[in-house]
Amino acid sequence: SRPSTGSSFQPWVDQVEVHRVDLDDGDGLVEAATGVDVIHHLVHSMGSGHDFEKKEAATARRVAEAAEAAGVRRIVYLGGLHPDEADLSMHMRSRAHVGRILLDSPVPTIAFQAGIIIGSGSASFEMVRHLAMTLTLMPAPNWVNNRVEPLAVRDVLYYLLKAVDLDEDVNRAFDIGSHDVHKYADIMKRFGAIAGLKPRHVLVLPLPAPTLSGIWVGLVTPLPFTLTLPLVQSLQENAVTKDSDIDEVIPPPPDGLLGYEQSVRLALQREAEGAVDTNWAAVAGGLDQAAKPLPNDPDWAGARVFTDDRTLHFPDLTPGQLWPVIEGIGGKNGWYSWPLAWRVRGVWDKIVGGAGLNRGRRLPDRLRVGDPVDWWRVEELESGHRLLLRAEMRVSGRAWLEFTISKAGGGSDLRQRAIFIPKGIRGQLYWAFVSPFHRFIFPAMAKNIARAAEKP
Repeated sequence: SRPSTGSSFQPWVDQVEVHRVDLDDGDGLVEAATGVDVIHHLVHSMGSGHDFEKKEAATARRVAEAAEAAGVRRIVYLGGLHPDEADLSMHMRSRAHVGRILLDSPVPTIAFQAGIIIGSGSASFEMVRHLAMTLTLMPAPNWVNNRVEPLAVRDVLYYLLKAVDLDEDVNRAFDIGSHDVHKYADIMKRFGAIAGLKPRHVLVLPLPAPTLSGIWVGLVTPLPFTLTLPLVQSLQENAVTKDSDIDEVIPPPPDGLLGYEQSVRLALQREAEGAVDTNWAAVAGGLDQAAKPLPNDPDWAGARVFTDDRTLHFPDLTPGQLWPVIEGIGGKNGWYSWPLAWRVRGVWDKIVGGAGLNRGRRLPDRLRVGDPVDWWRVEELESGHRLLLRAEMRVSGRAWLEFTISKAGGGSDLRQRAIFIPKGIRGQLYWAFVSPFHRFIFPAMAKNIARAAEKP
């Protein structure tokens, strides 16, 4: 095995022993599995290309062989819901094949089969989220009339953990679902309603067109084509539980399984409350703890985030010289670049019902959390180091402007970040329109801030 301390972004790294293994060749797998009681196999290769089906089968065989050699008591696997009699898509066929490889191995296996998992990082949920957030009218092939049984990530974790506690040697597949069944079209429309969007409409076309719709989904969402093509192809089948046999082995959670609406509300709870994660090192924040993107989630998880991130080095200025200018930004002091452009934007914001530039500041040289700064508001403040402003202008999305000053040698680094989470197509068009101007505004702003800091 090759122990690793893991990434500093993993909040749980100090609570586990980490082994890095290569599942493509199995190097280190037996050593990593030695002394392990239960293996959770939560690996898929769908995003790796057209031959992912072969890769997933080979990986499953290596895991099963390593588990047997290491004396593992049980394997727990998570696959997908599918009808037994259907001609399955490559994605569903691969999920089912992996489950069968593990079930046929000498190590007892529980193979869970779930539909859409409602939580950040779930490719099917992210597809629904991004489609609903982006499109008011969604043209869709007739597979959107197929039925699906979503399951909250909270309940998926419940089953995965409970499978560890079972004493008997259960070796079979179990369907797991919420018993709350909907058409795919209704899933997308209801997500929009729950998220507080304008009514979403799905135009059902009399065509299956899985490949064409997979390309379309890849174009209008951040998900890569390597995911959207097999994922959309898998939607050609119903994804509904066939029985409740799991209840005889693992009873439902004490407070019951969450329905679709509850699951989505939970996934959006903190966003609705305005609690935004300002650690933008990963992906968008503003999600609840049960569905918040983890640091190792893919970059298409959570809300779509656009950023303009620039750092300039000033060798002759200390943080103590730069900070008073940063803390005094806005109001009568202005924004240190293109004053006319800022005034025009402020007037427009006022016309459409926003705050504009009229609010100014509470004090000319001091800020505190909650203070207005023109059309911004101070969300976070670390004196001498960092200022985070949240936009209160009228715009189709949510925006922040962040200034961070760090000591660098005998001088300073000034980092400026514009952060924007669009709402629908209008939000994405807005960012496409304003982002070219950032190339001129932000470098000029940093240089003018430095000039102001040089003045006695």
